[in-house]
Amino acid sequence: MNDNRTILVADDDRAIRTVLSQALGRSGYQVRATSSASTLWRWVEDGEGDLVITDVVMPDENGLDLVPRIKRVRPELRVVVMSAQSTFMTALKAAQRGAFEYLPKPFDLKELMAVVERALAAPQPPLAEEEGDEAGERLPLVGRSPAMQEIYRTVARLTTTDLTVMITGESGTGKELVARALHDYGRRRGGPFVAINMAAIPRELIESELFGHERGAFTGALNRGIGRFEQAAGGTLFLDEIGDMPPEAQTRLLRVLQEGEFTTVGGRNPIKANVRIVAATHRDLRQSIRQGVFREDLFYRLNVVPIRLPPLRERLEDIPLLARHFLDRARASGLPQKQLSAEAVDRLKQHSWPGNARELENLMRRLAALYPQETIDAEAVSAELSEAEPPAEAGGARGPETLEQAVERHLKGFVAAHRDGMPVRDLYDRVLAEVERPLLRLVLGATRGNQIKAAAMLGLNRNTLRKKIRELDLPVVRGLG
Repeated sequence: MNDNRTILVADDDRAIRTVLSQALGRSGYQVRATSSASTLWRWVEDGEGDLVITDVVMPDENGLDLVPRIKRVRPELRVVVMSAQSTFMTALKAAQRGAFEYLPKPFDLKELMAVVERALAAPQPPLAEEEGDEAGERLPLVGRSPAMQEIYRTVARLTTTDLTVMITGESGTGKELVARALHDYGRRRGGPFVAINMAAIPRELIESELFGHERGAFTGALNRGIGRFEQAAGGTLFLDEIGDMPPEAQTRLLRVLQEGEFTTVGGRNPIKANVRIVAATHRDLRQSIRQGVFREDLFYRLNVVPIRLPPLRERLEDIPLLARHFLDRARASGLPQKQLSAEAVDRLKQHSWPGNARELENLMRRLAALYPQETIDAEAVSAELSEAEPPAEAGGARGPETLEQAVERHLKGFVAAHRDGMPVRDLYDRVLAEVERPLLRLVLGATRGNQIKAAAMLGLNRNTLRKKIRELDLPVVRGLG
């Protein structure tokens, strides 16, 4: 029982205090609730409470400002921060100031109770360095959807570590923004951020670009060349489009990750690799592994902490906030100030956004530059979206591609890439698995990880679904309520 554990709750919303008090009370906890930060601080100073749950915005003080003060006077007291602001900076500041967990409002009560149990059972984490408020002036990541909230929390936790991160997502979803946030707000922010795009460099030059070369190492090497690993010393090396790295460079990179040092092309003396690695790709690397074009051991070395960025079509609720953000950026660059009508925002939500957030940003800049009216209407948005659509294929207009057509198109490319012999023998089972994987992933995403609902949608037995999740190595994360 939890009769001897006292939870201190601070929130200026009476309904929130009532709901939390009742839920915690039913679980056997003693609860003291207040609407003010000053009362919470007095309780903490008096030695009361085993856990603090505090809102950020309160009448007399910001709850985030309380966190480092609480940690100074009572290092063992864990603090859970909740906020309706739901921005990346809120999650980041909560983590950096020493909060045990950050929960965006509205939250699932079951999730809150699980956080309370973990907070009371977990060993005391190390105190994080406090950040200045000036960082809040910039928002590297924008959106308040549940998917983005999970990314905020993950990135905020990772800023206190040097763990290797793998960012996956379609083109235009903001993979480099996440990589830069990990660097700019992390422990290596005083060092350089060096990015290299594997798809933009000739295959024969990638090793030299990454590791540098000695004079005379190859034709044209008239001087010693400094590679990106040396350029990024003390900072972060961002390996964009890692799925396009040729096999030879993959082998050298794996050796660096295993041994922590490298040699230049044509060199013999090992050089210490003092960098944090953040990799990104729009490809399905597990499929690349099955096709024999990406090393499985390298994948697991890079995929220490995976972050998947959802496409814009999966977080349509973020479009109004993103559009406003991009219009503000356009105005800051010298373009006229614009706003969108409600109908224009609705039209934006109807678009499929194949170019994701980058496509939305380009659209906002065009609208700001080309249209004289201050308020952009739905007609202008529709006109620009129609102009931006790719031309129809030769042979006349076609309807949307069917699943059968998509599979056939993919398999044609697969077969064409292996004219000298197919690398697998069980192609039938592998193709079926490729269809199962996105189907199960999307259904689990739609049900926010609820396997009972997902099994019902799929028409599968729950045990069958669990077995397939294990076989396909699918991550299942319970979403926010």
